[in-house]
Amino acid sequence: MADQTSDPTSSAALVSVSSPTAPKKENTSPVDSKLTELSESRAELLIRIQNLKQDLQSWRGKLDTQVKVYREELSGLKKTLNLEVEQLREEFKDLKTTLNQQQDDVSASLKSLGLQDNSKDSKEQMDKRGEATEEKVEARSSDDIVKEVEH
Repeated sequence: MADQTSDPTSSAALVSVSSPTAPKKENTSPVDSKLTELSESRAELLIRIQNLKQDLQSWRGKLDTQVKVYREELSGLKKTLNLEVEQLREEFKDLKTTLNQQQDDVSASLKSLGLQDNSKDSKEQMDKRGEATEEKVEARSSDDIVKEVEH
């Protein structure tokens, strides 16, 4: 057995068996550098994604704020329009009352002068016109007006 340990061919066999592993270590160096590059690239992409997410959240916040402000403005405009429509209705009622009073005064004056006219017929026609106008105003609600303003 002493001959086998001193045999030069067996030590060469050991070297030849260990020598194929040496080139593998040399080949792992480019793979390691590629892995490092990929890891760095991945880290950069993750940072970009996080920045994009933050930007998106910021934009959403700004958009929500703008929507809230616009809704408040529209709500204020709607309230203002409702008040103006109500005021116009009151003014129309006052005008109708005034016109009816004036018509009654004219009829009374004509009667006192002894002149008779068909004031009842004309009064009914005026009432119908006033009611039709009032119905048109009421039919056109403030919601319709707000829709027109929005467009």
